[in-house]
Amino acid sequence: MAKIHIEIKDPENCCGCWGCENACPTKSITMLEDEEGFRYPKVNEDTCIECGLCIKTCPIIHAEADKPNETQHAFLLQHRNQDVLAQSASGGAFTAIATYVIRQGGVVFGAAYSKDFVVKHQYVEREEDLKIFRNSKYVQSEMGDAFTEAKKFLREGRMVCFSGVPCQLEGLLRYLRRSYDNLITVDVLCHSITSPKVFRTYVQSLRNKFGNGITSIMFRDKKPYGYKYSQMSAYIGDKQVYKEGVDTNVYLRSFFSDVNVRPSCYDCKFKKQHHLTDFSIWDCFDVYKFSETFDNDKGVTRLLVNSGKGMRIIDSLRNEALIMEIPVDTAVSGVNEMFHSVKTNPKRKAFFADLQASTMGGVIRFGPSSQLRKGRLRRRPSELLLAS
Repeated sequence: MAKIHIEIKDPENCCGCWGCENACPTKSITMLEDEEGFRYPKVNEDTCIECGLCIKTCPIIHAEADKPNETQHAFLLQHRNQDVLAQSASGGAFTAIATYVIRQGGVVFGAAYSKDFVVKHQYVEREEDLKIFRNSKYVQSEMGDAFTEAKKFLREGRMVCFSGVPCQLEGLLRYLRRSYDNLITVDVLCHSITSPKVFRTYVQSLRNKFGNGITSIMFRDKKPYGYKYSQMSAYIGDKQVYKEGVDTNVYLRSFFSDVNVRPSCYDCKFKKQHHLTDFSIWDCFDVYKFSETFDNDKGVTRLLVNSGKGMRIIDSLRNEALIMEIPVDTAVSGVNEMFHSVKTNPKRKAFFADLQASTMGGVIRFGPSSQLRKGRLRRRPSELLLAS
């Protein structure tokens, strides 16, 4: 008899959203890390009851084509609080939305570091704790039981704001299996998601150099160059111990060369304009095209509002943020990451083979950004993994 449970034979067919694990009523699914550092579902067939909920929950199996949404609106947003703006990767839109939810007695879910710099989905209930979600994390988060926890809060009648990349949000919505008036969903438009194992390698290299006292790692630190040229930074308390720009930082170069990307990202099923969420948010580096007022190099978020619920929230945020509506067609024009998957780097297989053979203290070194854009590496991957 055919098995009625999730079975991943091709890694391109799993985005790692954890929806199947959260949905399993007998806890028969475990998300296990493979040799590349990505997690995939493993079913315990001894306890599986073949209910098929894992298959019904999978956002890739049930991926839908883009469906036009005539009520969609586009905005620019910049938070009025200068501290929030400085800590945010772009304009602080998520903090503004999340603050609204907490002030309604709600709960906010997002990706944040654990104490050992593993990126995990967590929830907070106080405004002052929203800072853990600020700034980008260019690594796939561990979802854990976040879907289950969010459902519990929703059933209790509390407002829930849930953020993540588009595949994670579609996984959440399929897991819930019904709409909730008290759910606010925010997807963060992404280039791709990258290997937690590679990030662990990078974090260990920083610790080897600066010690285990590192308290903060920022992918998009606006100091000292502003919004349009962010840098990777590490801090011990308030002291910055490391900084390097996006053009030379070894981890960011691995990200933008698409060499450490999850296989499903090379054929992403969620590259579309009209998402099922209330908000889609991303950067607006070309803000000068829209407004001189917003073009102050402090960061601006571009938003698509996909629902009436989202519009009501936007209208309530004008005391928290500067907001300007822009034409939808103009907002999405030329936004490659919205419509197109990244291309496979021809060095990917060799890269991960070397990662598997290296020590976790390795540092990944790449050639100049111009070569990376062409998907080329100056040296063989075996020469790119160097002991720190």
